[in-house]
Amino acid sequence: MTIENKTIGVLMGGFSSEREISLKSGTAVCRALKNLYAKILVFDFKTEQELVAKLKKSKVDCMFNALHGRFGEDGQVQKILDDLNIVYTGSGSAACALAMNKVAAQQVFKQQGLIVPEYQVFNKHSVQSQGFYADFPLVVKPAMEGSSIGLSIVDDPQELFLALKQALLLDQDILIEKYISGREITIGILEDKPLPIIEVVPKNKFYDFQAKYTVGMTEYRVPAQFPRDIIEQVQGLAIKAHKALGCRCFSRVDMIIDSRNNPYILEVNAIPGLTETSLLPKAARAVGIEFADLCQIMIRSAEQAKIKDQEMFLVNE
Repeated sequence: MTIENKTIGVLMGGFSSEREISLKSGTAVCRALKNLYAKILVFDFKTEQELVAKLKKSKVDCMFNALHGRFGEDGQVQKILDDLNIVYTGSGSAACALAMNKVAAQQVFKQQGLIVPEYQVFNKHSVQSQGFYADFPLVVKPAMEGSSIGLSIVDDPQELFLALKQALLLDQDILIEKYISGREITIGILEDKPLPIIEVVPKNKFYDFQAKYTVGMTEYRVPAQFPRDIIEQVQGLAIKAHKALGCRCFSRVDMIIDSRNNPYILEVNAIPGLTETSLLPKAARAVGIEFADLCQIMIRSAEQAKIKDQEMFLVNE
């Protein structure tokens, strides 16, 4: 095995509500890369100032971003890395900001002709801007949280009130969607191409935090069994959603397919999880890409993206 003479940094931990998940993702990445590159440096931090100080002191050939949640997936850390001219894995600042903000992402999807569940935005500063849906169940989720944190499925007005109260503790903008009953799927994107579809069948009422990160709480059907035309349709929609937000190389697109085989885009995850239960590694493994190879592809794609950016800069000069 050839060890590449490069120093790879791994961003992990941070200070979001998904810190513990990020630590698991980062640890898995470090383990996978340790025999592939000359040096692996861990960048854990509790404040933005601490991270910036560490970044300025340490030199890396590429930063592997294993952060999740705010200041990891929302474009903020990407902007810092751009300003410091550090190559990093995943999408750029603007794409991450869009993907993280469920309200902004839904608006982009609709503009691009993608079908999303009917929704409205609840804001504590403009509560009466729109009337609430009268037909339940509904899905309530904070605009800027991941891993289903703060997400509720509600069946009546009393539950809606409690769900909104809970979600408002996490964000001032809340997305209220019509609940779509159907088969929940996810499509991993790698090198801007779709991977096999995964069907997610949780033991809980829905694919919540516990179902996502507790081994045995969810059945994963890889590849999901659908007619060929449905597979091609949803993979095409996944690529369209990925590109609509400006994502590069990889992401994970979550959808639901109703009883009439109508697909709805739920969200795009610009920095998907990389834990032992995470979905993107499962999809990659289904086509023979093991975890270490997946991490290398992400790093090489980041390096290629940087070269393209530099070439574009020179052309525009």
